[in-house]
Amino acid sequence: MHTLIIILHVVVSFALILVILLQTGKGSDIGAVFGGGSSQTLFGSTGPTSFLSKLTAAAAIIFMLTSLFLAYFSGRGTSVSIMKSGVAPPAQTMPAPPVSMPAAPQTK
Repeated sequence: MHTLIIILHVVVSFALILVILLQTGKGSDIGAVFGGGSSQTLFGSTGPTSFLSKLTAAAAIIFMLTSLFLAYFSGRGTSVSIMKSGVAPPAQTMPAPPVSMPAAPQTK
């Protein structure tokens, strides 16, 4: 399920980028790039503007929902421990090595 949501999130991300780039700006006409010299939009003067707006809104809503889902469920993961039980065994102490005093220098 988690993998399916990640795949959907990536696909919607690319779709959102594509839909936003297809929309016309106020200063430039993307329709002119494809040879539509005097057209105001890529697909004509009426219909697609509202269609692209609705498509952008739908893609943005799906993107936000998948983002929230992934953020919520990434924090709820199970923690894996290498310990067999929850209590650590008591530390074993080693006896300290004997401290030897350095030999005093011999004087002649």
